[in-house]
Amino acid sequence: MPVVRGKNIEQLFSAEVIASRNKEMAEEIVKGKTNDLLVISVLKGSFIFAADLIRAMHSAGLAPEVEFITLSSYGTGTVSQGVKIIKDIDSDVHGRDVLLIDDILESGRTLRFAKELMYERGANSVSLAVLLDKKVKRQTELEADYVGFECPDYFVVGYGMDVAYAFRELPFVGIVTGDAE
Repeated sequence: MPVVRGKNIEQLFSAEVIASRNKEMAEEIVKGKTNDLLVISVLKGSFIFAADLIRAMHSAGLAPEVEFITLSSYGTGTVSQGVKIIKDIDSDVHGRDVLLIDDILESGRTLRFAKELMYERGANSVSLAVLLDKKVKRQTELEADYVGFECPDYFVVGYGMDVAYAFRELPFVGIVTGDAE
């Protein structure tokens, strides 16, 4: 079991398994309809997954435009009252196919907000690609079009995902299991 910053990290999905699944997902995306595709990475957790998936899409024959959006849930305590835009995209989505990429689909609120926002702005279609789908936590009627892996009910880190800004750099997805002895 790897030890990172004094914590035991149990590997859930290895770098090799993730790379293989990214290639498969890219091929699925390329086969889908793409009318002037705009890929929008939802920051911050998706940045590594989005980069690898976009490179795999390029290798599969698709060269989309790429944008970034930063969204945040806010409210009191642990209950989200809504989603706000921290950093918006610069591109016009009107008449375009949009692919939103995020690290994990959990409650669904943030991605539902982003999807509705793109439709309100005139997108032709909006698809969702997520590395992890944690259905047990879903609070909305939302499903991703492209899913890397079903995620068990654990708090996961690595491959862009963090806890207190740590562990994003890990090349795999893992679970913090406790302090190293």
